[in-house]
Parts: sequence; structure tokens; C-alpha cells
Amino acid sequence: MTPQPAKSAPQRIALEGAYVRLEPLEPGHAADLLAVSTMEGGAERYRWLFSNAPTSLDDMQARITAANAGSDLSVAIIDKSTGKALGQQSWMRIRPEHGSIEIGGVYWGLPMARSRLATEALYLFARHAFDDLGYRRFEWKCNNANEPSKAAATRVGFTFEGIFRQDMILKGESRDTAWFSMLDSEWPALRAEYQRWLAPDNFDADGQQKSRLATRG
Repeated sequence: MTPQPAKSAPQRIALEGAYVRLEPLEPGHAADLLAVSTMEGGAERYRWLFSNAPTSLDDMQARITAANAGSDLSVAIIDKSTGKALGQQSWMRIRPEHGSIEIGGVYWGLPMARSRLATEALYLFARHAFDDLGYRRFEWKCNNANEPSKAAATRVGFTFEGIFRQDMILKGESRDTAWFSMLDSEWPALRAEYQRWLAPDNFDADGQQKSRLATRG
């Protein structure tokens, strides 16, 4: 079968889940994002990102304005139980002509990290890319020294593809970049497992999972 391009690049729309809502990133999200970035342990989560932790509300708002002027499309991750923005992520390397797109610029604040909120935020991107827009390839990249990010990629169903050695210089250090991907042929089985795992009856009253996400077959 002849490979087909995707329908379009993602648009600035909200994506609704059971636990989170992904909204186009706006300066109005700055106060919430500053709060999670500057809480105890929050700044350390910028260790592997292109930027350091924000230092003020003006700084956070300026970053959002700059992000929206670029080629990536960033969203705020809203906890539906509180209405607060707890993180952000972006569509990057948007190449509809090749049917390929990346999730990047991921900052999942401590209140949502390693929780169903983070997993659903990833799932909503994958579902939109594959089911709504017809992408063939969904990418995840990270610093090869970032072991938590590599473990997260594998947990949610990405396949490790290899390492681009000395790919860039970031914050004064040489970065090797690990590449991961998820393909449209793999998505139906992954989607079913996401939906099973994210079902409310898979969590106890404290929001703890009853069974693990099983994406590796």
C-alpha cells in the first residue's frame, strides 16, 4: 500500500480526557506553571529540558509568548479535578507530508508525574495523531543520559530505535539523543491497552493503579 501523508498539522484545539484536558498554551497558564515549576523538587525536573526553571511570572509569560511564536505547538495540561495547569507538552517536528510527528518539550510537574494524568496526556496526543490526523509515526526523543525519560518512553509503548551520538550541545554539555517511535500499525493494540488501563475501575480511591500498563505484549 502506498504510504499516505497525514491530513494536516495539529490545530490549536482542546483535547479532552477523563482526567486531563489539553489546552493551547496561553499566558493565562503562567501562574499555575510557575507554581509547579518552583515548588520543592519542581526545578530539578528542568535538568534535561532546553530551558532552566522559570524565575518569575513575567519570565513564565515571556516563555509562553515565545513558544507560541515558534513552529512547535504547545499545550497546557489541565487537571480536570482542580482546573489547574500541572504541566505542558508540545507537538514538534511536525511533518504531515511524511506522516511523522513528535511529542517533546514535556514538563510534567510533580503533582502529575508518574500518574494517570501523565499517561493520559500522552495518550491524548497519540490518539489525536493516529486516529484524527492519520499520522504514520509518533516520536519521542530525549537525552540518552535521562534514564527516567527512556523508561517512561518504553513504559507507554514506544520502541527504542537508536542513539544519535554527539547530537547537540545543551547547557554546555554534549548530548547524545535517544530516539523512540510508535507506528500506526502498532497503535490499535496500544490504544486498547491505554483504554483498559485508564478506565476508572483500574484505580482505587487514592488514584493508585490496580494493574500496570502492559504495552510490551
